[in-house]
Amino acid sequence: MPNAPEPDEDDDLDRVPAPKPVHYAEQALLGALLLEPVRLADTEPLIAQHFDSHTHAALFTAIRTLPPPDPADHAKDTAWLNAVLEHARPHAPALSASYLHTLIQFCPQPKHAAAYARMIRADNARRVLRAHAERLASTASDPGLPNPAAATLGMADALGRVLDALAEQFAPHSGSFPRTPRPAEVPRQADQEDLDEERLLLATATAYPAEVRQMRWLTEADFLLPLHAALWQSITALAHRGDMVDPITVLDEAQHRGLLTGTLTPKDLMALVSTPAGSPEYWGEKILKRALLARAQTVAARITTYTDDLANTPHQLVTGSRRALADLNSLRTRWMRATAPPPAPAESQPTRRGQPPRATGPPPQPALLSPRAHR
Repeated sequence: MPNAPEPDEDDDLDRVPAPKPVHYAEQALLGALLLEPVRLADTEPLIAQHFDSHTHAALFTAIRTLPPPDPADHAKDTAWLNAVLEHARPHAPALSASYLHTLIQFCPQPKHAAAYARMIRADNARRVLRAHAERLASTASDPGLPNPAAATLGMADALGRVLDALAEQFAPHSGSFPRTPRPAEVPRQADQEDLDEERLLLATATAYPAEVRQMRWLTEADFLLPLHAALWQSITALAHRGDMVDPITVLDEAQHRGLLTGTLTPKDLMALVSTPAGSPEYWGEKILKRALLARAQTVAARITTYTDDLANTPHQLVTGSRRALADLNSLRTRWMRATAPPPAPAESQPTRRGQPPRATGPPPQPALLSPRAHR
C-alpha cells in the first residue's frame, strides 16, 4: 500500500485551517485515478462540480478529458501524468508535478475509488442543500422585492426539486431522520406598523363579521401579539357560531376567555375593536404574508442546521429537510386560499342593508388608538 504523507504535505493547495473529511476523500480519489486511470469508470456519476476544491476539480476534469494511457506504458513512464498536469494547470496555476505525486502516495487503496467518489458526492449534496436554504432565507427577508411571497415560494419550490433529485441519488437507510437538535426559534420581531395592522384587522372584522367566516385561512398562530391572537379567536368564535358581533359582544366573549386583566380594561378592549378601516381580507392577507415569510426563514434555519452537522448522511438531510419544508407548505396552502381570485358573481349584488360600501385596498392612514400592550 502506498505510504500516506502527513496532511500538511499538500503543497498548500486550497488549504483550510482544519480540512474537512471531503478534502482527504478528494485527495485519495485523485491519487487512485492518477495511479490507475482505469478506476475512472468506478466514479460515475461523479462530475467536476461535485468537488469542494477548485484545484481538485480542475485536475479531475483533465483526467476525464484525456484518453486513458495503456496500463503497461503508464507503469513505466510519466507521460500521461505530465499531459494531465499540462491540461489542468491553466485552470489551477498552483498545481505542480510534486503535488500529483503526493496525491498518488496519499491514496490508501486505489480499488476504493468508488467509495471516495461517494464521499465527495455526499459532501456536495450537503453544500448544495445549504446554498438553497440560504437563498430561501435571503429571499424571505428581502424587503425590496416587489412580490416577496411569490419569490419566497418560488425558492421553496426550487429547494423541493433539489430534495427530489437528491432522494434519487442516495439510497435510504435506517435512522433516516437527523438527530441534530432543532435550532432555537427566534421570536418574531414586531414593529408598530405590524401591530397596527393586527389591530385594524380586529376592528374591521368586528365591523364586518360575515366576511370573517370566509377567512379560515388565517389562524391565531399568524399573529405577532398573543392578545391579538386571542381576540381573533374571540371574534371568529362569535362569527362561526352565528352570534351577533360588535364591540360589546366581543368584550363579553373576551371576558369568558379570561382576557381582561389589570393591564387590559374593558374600555381598552372596546377601543381596540372599534376603529375599522378597509376590509378584513386586506389586513388578513398582510398578516398571513408576514407569517409566511417568517416561516420560510425558520425552515431555512432548520435546514442549514442539519447541513452544518457532518454526522448527517445525505438521506438524513433529505428526510429532515422535507419535513421542515412541509411546515412551510402547510402555510402556503392557506396563502393560496387567501389570495385566490374570487369567483365572478352571476349578477351584481346590492349593498348589504345597514353596511356602507367598503374599500378593498389599503385605506387612508387612520388615527389609531393605541391600547396598552398586553404580552
